[in-house]
Amino acid sequence: MLDWSIHPRVQYAARQMRFGGVVAYPTEAVWGLGCNPFDELAVTELLALKERPVQKGLILVAASFQMFAPFLDHLDDLQRQRLKNSWPGPITWLVPANGLIPYWISGNFTSVALRVTDHPVAAGLSRAFGGPIVSTSCNPQGREPARDIHQVRRYFGNQLAAITAGAVGKRKNPSEIRDLLTGNIVRPS
Repeated sequence: MLDWSIHPRVQYAARQMRFGGVVAYPTEAVWGLGCNPFDELAVTELLALKERPVQKGLILVAASFQMFAPFLDHLDDLQRQRLKNSWPGPITWLVPANGLIPYWISGNFTSVALRVTDHPVAAGLSRAFGGPIVSTSCNPQGREPARDIHQVRRYFGNQLAAITAGAVGKRKNPSEIRDLLTGNIVRPS
């Protein structure tokens, strides 16, 4: 199996994110926009591209459970096991924030949306970057998410720092979102 973390276009995108760039990459169902979640200027640029208000919050994806460890240390064993049992996979969990997540990621919420992705390119980009990355659908607010690289270019052209190689997965819908405390489904898949 190809290790996407060493693919030249993925390496280039990870480098651009380290320098504050916004990049596009494929996920399980649609193309995503990503950046360094701890770089406020990069997140502000991403939100401006999407025409999305900061109050709505953003999802973070990672290549492994361990990458989210600092954000999970306040959870009990049962909650951590619930996450481990569903990852990697297409379930995004709303996890109570522990004070380490900046406002420009959590928005108006007391939780943060986290997913360990099973998409090889998205996971490879996270590994190449060295940690969790922002993951939001690649589209301006109110438009259909991009499902191929041509749509990515139509929406954002040369406004992105990089576009990785790869294609979206076979899922028809974006990830399911569940509340970790209640188990309730917030957004069905």
